[in-house]
Amino acid sequence: MTPLAFEELYENEWAELETLLELLAGGRFGAPAPGEPESAARAAALYRRACEQLALARARAYPAYIVDRLERVTATAHRLIYHRREIDFARLRRFVAAAFPAAVRKHAAYVAVAAAVFLVPTIALGLAVYRSPELILSIVGPETVSGFEQMYSPTAASIGRTRDASTDWVMFAYYIRNNIGVAFQCFAGGLFAGIGSLFFLAYNGAFGGAVAGYLTARGLSSTFFPFVSTHSAFELTAIVLSGAAGLRIGRALFAPRDRTRVQALIEATRDAAVLLYGVSAMLVVAAAIEAFWSSAGWLPPSVKFGVAAACWTAVLCYFALQGTHAD
Repeated sequence: MTPLAFEELYENEWAELETLLELLAGGRFGAPAPGEPESAARAAALYRRACEQLALARARAYPAYIVDRLERVTATAHRLIYHRREIDFARLRRFVAAAFPAAVRKHAAYVAVAAAVFLVPTIALGLAVYRSPELILSIVGPETVSGFEQMYSPTAASIGRTRDASTDWVMFAYYIRNNIGVAFQCFAGGLFAGIGSLFFLAYNGAFGGAVAGYLTARGLSSTFFPFVSTHSAFELTAIVLSGAAGLRIGRALFAPRDRTRVQALIEATRDAAVLLYGVSAMLVVAAAIEAFWSSAGWLPPSVKFGVAAACWTAVLCYFALQGTHAD
């Protein structure tokens, strides 16, 4: 094949790839532009073909302008496909303003189930342990119970701090590790057809409710509830959303419908990933509030409850109303 015939044969593909690369280069993080996923898939296919054509052009010693063009377009495609730009503020803003709350509304059914599975044991065990405080020993050991009493004692220098933590920064790291661990359990449990997610949601709800009921029965509600009220808006919501993401995975494995389980799992993972990005940010916010605000014993409970009410209202309104014009 002559160089001219080679160029005429593949000119349309090269021009299409160059156009798609210009489109992808202008993408933003968050909600994809119309047709962007399809454009990316098509660009990847054309990129692979261009690599083969570049190898052929080199082997046949075609003119330099053909080789140079193919080298330029394949290098650009490789950079865009395998070396995405760092997240800038515009892309992050689009995710926070539209993609994350839209994903939560899209999976409202899973969120509702996760919330119910979490809240019912929380309330049930909270009331049961409040009426019979000795039931707490069926959930945790005596040393753990004693530790909770010390953490939320009115005489504690820093409310909620464990005995082996010397500063709020240490507790900040502890809370991040603990919160992410709980959220990961609720999400990863979805790989067991969603049963694992349901179990960890119910277990963590029961554990939290039992602790709340016991501390209330012991007369420590004046320190416990001001401590948990503010950061719980972010922490508990994030745990429920993690469970919802796990249920989305479990549904794909249990009932893939007209797709194979692998195809359904890939689609579900893409959906759940958006939730997990937002959950990660919420857990960091919750840990920061818990370490530096909730633990402050010098703040009056009325102030903490006021800020807590504002946080809960903000979180609920954010997921219900933010970005609805873009849905």
